[in-house]
Amino acid sequence: MCGICGELRFDGSSPDKELLRKMTDKLARRGPDASGEYFSGPLALGHRRLAVIDLSERSSQPMVDVTLGLVLVFNGTIYNYPELREQLRGKGYRFFSDGDSEVILKAYAEWGEDCPQYLQGVFAFAIWNSNTQQLFMARDRFGVKPFYYSLDRHAVRFASTSQALLAGGELDVAIDPVALHHHLTLHAVVPAPRTLLQGLRKLRPGHSLTFNLQGDHSLRRYWMLDTTPPARELSEWEWIDAIHEELRKAVARRRTIADVPVGILLSGGLDSSLLVALLAEAGGGDLLTFSVGFEDQPEERGNEFECSDLVADLYATRHHRFTVANEQVLARLPEAIDNMAEPMVAQDAVAFYLLGEQVSQQVKVVQSGQGADEVFAGYFWYPQMQAANGDDIERFRPLYFDRTHDEYRRTVSSAYHGPDYTSARVAHGLSQFESKEFLSRVLAYDVTTLIVDDPVKRVDNMTMAWGLESRVPFLDQQLVQLAARMPAALKIKSAGKHPLKMIARDRLPDTIIDRPKGYFPVPSLKFVRGQVLEFMREVLESSACRERGLFQRPYVQSLLDNPEQAHTPLLGSKLWHLALLEFWLQRNVDKST
Repeated sequence: MCGICGELRFDGSSPDKELLRKMTDKLARRGPDASGEYFSGPLALGHRRLAVIDLSERSSQPMVDVTLGLVLVFNGTIYNYPELREQLRGKGYRFFSDGDSEVILKAYAEWGEDCPQYLQGVFAFAIWNSNTQQLFMARDRFGVKPFYYSLDRHAVRFASTSQALLAGGELDVAIDPVALHHHLTLHAVVPAPRTLLQGLRKLRPGHSLTFNLQGDHSLRRYWMLDTTPPARELSEWEWIDAIHEELRKAVARRRTIADVPVGILLSGGLDSSLLVALLAEAGGGDLLTFSVGFEDQPEERGNEFECSDLVADLYATRHHRFTVANEQVLARLPEAIDNMAEPMVAQDAVAFYLLGEQVSQQVKVVQSGQGADEVFAGYFWYPQMQAANGDDIERFRPLYFDRTHDEYRRTVSSAYHGPDYTSARVAHGLSQFESKEFLSRVLAYDVTTLIVDDPVKRVDNMTMAWGLESRVPFLDQQLVQLAARMPAALKIKSAGKHPLKMIARDRLPDTIIDRPKGYFPVPSLKFVRGQVLEFMREVLESSACRERGLFQRPYVQSLLDNPEQAHTPLLGSKLWHLALLEFWLQRNVDKST
């Protein structure tokens, strides 16, 4: 896992070396182990390395293959790289390193733009082909690894974070009205290629993008999730056995590939606990597990240590517990926001940031349970959507959207009014999947689009801020593809995640399996009062917020007058949503201009 950046000029000039170094420096936290750069004519590439596979300098980047005329910068992990290496050796390729980075170079040399189809893992990379004078970029199927870019008639620039591109300057930072509509109605999700900033775009998951020296470019989709049911109908236990086998391989075979120890973020919920059980079952001795908790509030406990301790004791892991004082949550919030590539309204973002700080002192790689709820229908709104009436968007919108279109128009100033962009975007997204089951289409859209920005981006940003690689086996390509073809009714049995609960029987205590779905508790942010409320008031009443003019003042005042009453259907705070967006703009955009 690393940080990447680069620039390709279209105007015949050479990239500014100092500018590239500014961009690369902004990625230092993602790659604390080494730094590299490459300049050649119209091209510049920068890299910050987090050494996980092949720790030697032979796998340093930018990686240059003089024989093939290729140069690579890569962020991610290719889990099937040993098999691909042998396959490519059989085709006559010789390797000078032992890692996964060089496998991508050889794969591109062999298969060209089709090479991402052969890669199993998480990745964002760019390859300069000096023979064709083209820059090829690709992003993994579920967008686990970020890839941002800016484009004008003079050049294309790219980076792992928005902050790196902002550091390069010359970026149009005007607010994109369509993206703003998505952000404030779709639970802070802005589907690729848009971001909140007009000049900042992100490569779509499952896509590649190629540029030539004239600035001509082509976007190509190399993968699409298949939701059609199998030709032969499977029994419930055939499905569960198949899911168990793919999950076992995802957890114990693919995501343990590393030349450094791999830990587990153990919340005490079903998903992370099952990761521990499967690793132990596969012979993974001396497991390292990590949990974080917060101070209690009168209404809610701030930790689930009794559950994580139970699992850690059961499997005799080397367990580490971290407790964060409530005063630290607000004090450290600006740091967390400085490391958000886009605004993230989930209140556990700061929890992951503070957990990442502690865990990174012990290991470089962890497994995490993100994605299980989206793949296996673990959230409360899925069965409600299934039971609703109407067309796809009529069933989806009332249970997921943070605001109606009318409320959105009351939220933002008239300059940002327009049609209901979000309803149109979601309706189109749901319609692209061929399954006849509504809930199967919802889950497919969630795992390929919504989850990219929440929670996948949140976990990547907050852990990589400390040079900590987080692997998400529940988003394994093979596992998700199998689950997408499973009848939705099997997933929502047992109050959701039925296949995982059946796999967990006899491996985990019933108290872990059968307890209601929990959410990462951060009570000091959930209950909007005291210092937290004053912080939001200060942000939303600041001169910067008023001068920006995004929000209508009567709407802001109505939220400030009733701070604990205005919740979204997903139980988020509408006041927090506005305050975090404004604070992100102040911390990241205003400081760069």
